[in-house]
Amino acid sequence: MGFGEAIGAFYRGYFDFETRSTRSEFWWAKLFKTLVYFSIFMIMGLTAEAFGGTESETGEIVVGFAVIVMFLFYLANFIPNIAVAVRRFHDQDLSGWMYLLAFIPYIGGIIILIFMCIDGTHGDNRFGSDPLGENMFDTFS
Repeated sequence: MGFGEAIGAFYRGYFDFETRSTRSEFWWAKLFKTLVYFSIFMIMGLTAEAFGGTESETGEIVVGFAVIVMFLFYLANFIPNIAVAVRRFHDQDLSGWMYLLAFIPYIGGIIILIFMCIDGTHGDNRFGSDPLGENMFDTFS
């Protein structure tokens, strides 16, 4: 799954908490969001500096506007972030409620990260068919 296809699947599954997702969909979406945040941050810094830095009134307005844009982007991606993680758990034939591990202080995020790296079950499971379709392992079983 390529970058554009993965981002499209990420946003098409905005409220999809039922099916399965591939690792590439999850990681391409993470990369996309990181690049968007980085771009907004860089544009904010360059624009604020062009208007006299954060010491000037215009620079403060630019920074405030960029913070609002980043916050709105975060809000727009809040539900699909959870949905794609739940679908990754489903791909491993685990309950989506496993996402609640993220609320364990200090280690919860690490546990989620490890699960997001694990390959999904090959073939059908209780959450649907394999999002990768037929693979070479099914031929030899």
